[in-house]
Amino acid sequence: MKIIAVAAKVGIYGNSKQEALYPLYQVDADKQPLDAAKYRDALRFAPGQLPPANAFWYVMVYELPLLPNMKHDANGGLTIYIQYESPGKVKESNWLPAPKGPFFMAMRLY
Repeated sequence: MKIIAVAAKVGIYGNSKQEALYPLYQVDADKQPLDAAKYRDALRFAPGQLPPANAFWYVMVYELPLLPNMKHDANGGLTIYIQYESPGKVKESNWLPAPKGPFFMAMRLY
């Protein structure tokens, strides 16, 4: 997979390139968009070769498009339902499934 390194731009709530690095995996070896329906893949780190982070690191997978079919409220607002069980078929487009039990949330603003 091709790795595209993107450093955060300095600005309000921004990290400097010394503080954060954002490698993105967007295409496969053939430069085709990643598509889990077409193949399986794995991300493996050899012993002692975890990402070089002084604080923490994590991997996220985002479904494209990023905001698929979200529905705005009648007044133009946006309600996101954060819960374990479905909020009902009509509201599922705005459902962010949470695990059954303790969890935490984070919002990333760019």
